[in-house]
Amino acid sequence: MAQAFAIIHGANLVKAFSAGSRPSGIVNPKAIKAMSELNYDLSKHESKSTQQFADTSFEYVITMGCGDQCPFIPATHRLDWDIPDPRNMESLEFNKIRDLIETKVIDLLKEI
Repeated sequence: MAQAFAIIHGANLVKAFSAGSRPSGIVNPKAIKAMSELNYDLSKHESKSTQQFADTSFEYVITMGCGDQCPFIPATHRLDWDIPDPRNMESLEFNKIRDLIETKVIDLLKEI
């Protein structure tokens, strides 16, 4: 969802990538539904591993609460947003996390 919000709000400013330390191989259907409520088709995204980016250097790397399990990816700036994983949340709580992610992305884009 963070990548989607970076595309929505900062397409001319940044190129965003999203990956997980333990990807499931599918984009969470709840995330697809939550983003469709905002008229964004997340089903076109892919579930990717952070290992795909191990040899890539970024300006910003944002983690979302993976703590010590986060693999190292070279970056000029590293931020941990410590956002709860909404995977097992009901729709209302899931959408609160979606909205929190959107706010964090917008704030970062303003900072950049």
